[in-house]
Amino acid sequence: MGQNRITQLFGIKYPIVQGGMIWTSGWRLASAVSNAGGLGLLGAGSMYPDVLQEHIDKCKKATDQPFGVNIPMLYPNIEELMDIIVKNEIKIVFTSAGNPKTWTPFLKKNGITVVHVVSSVKFAMKAQDAGVDAIVAEGFEAGGHNGRDETTTMVLIPSVKEKINIPLIAAGGIGSGRAMLAAMVLGADGVQVGSRFAASTEGSSHDLFKEQIVLAKEGDTHLTLKELAPVRLLKNKFYQEVQKAYANGATVEDLKVLLGRARAKRGMFEGDLEEGELEIGQVSGLIHDIKPAGEIVKEMMEEFGRIKSTVNRL
Repeated sequence: MGQNRITQLFGIKYPIVQGGMIWTSGWRLASAVSNAGGLGLLGAGSMYPDVLQEHIDKCKKATDQPFGVNIPMLYPNIEELMDIIVKNEIKIVFTSAGNPKTWTPFLKKNGITVVHVVSSVKFAMKAQDAGVDAIVAEGFEAGGHNGRDETTTMVLIPSVKEKINIPLIAAGGIGSGRAMLAAMVLGADGVQVGSRFAASTEGSSHDLFKEQIVLAKEGDTHLTLKELAPVRLLKNKFYQEVQKAYANGATVEDLKVLLGRARAKRGMFEGDLEEGELEIGQVSGLIHDIKPAGEIVKEMMEEFGRIKSTVNRL
């Protein structure tokens, strides 16, 4: 495919962005996706400042292609992370989980391209007003932390497209070239892919978690814990404990105690399949193998072209 608004904005070959997922998106995955023609992202949400610095150093050695950093703005050490990004001359930053007005001016002043992740039309318009360069609109199907409104990608993308004029990246339920084409028909300029890359050989998450992604079937994930921060999880022992707590009338404080600390790390990074949070999207039901990120990009683009030709014949 030729150049479009997303490939031009980031200086990449294909309009495929790898999601900056916690405990999964380290330098190996980010550099592999960038080397394959997409945009790799380091997931700073699970990195202390010194760890982010290490991953930036290693990513720069592993690729000469553009890559970026994803930062949830609720992160307690965010000032340190932002300083590291500027010091290392990172050119692309994806922000999420917070008000884009807080950091966009600072990043733009330092010559950084800013993309903000939203789950609703209202926040897409606020992000555009804040001066971001592009928006990721993430539907209810997505893994990990999600919007409360449960708007599906198929409804969210055209709704956001109606209201903004900056480049739009679709996310949530996209793990194939077929889905990428559908998102672009709906109005997206590119796609962000999370779950499919979580099941890659370069993903930094535990092999046991990757195997659970492959084994997952339709209906094996659920969006829960809305009172704290909505999150889509595989239905394991911890998930069942959450459901039992709801059935027993758990308060927000009860849920906080049950969640505790480092559940996501325990599940996705350390491979505790019973007591950990296993964050993954609905598209996991369509993921049947673990393979190199470069192959995933190649297969997506080949399928995109093939299906596009089929649609043209219709």
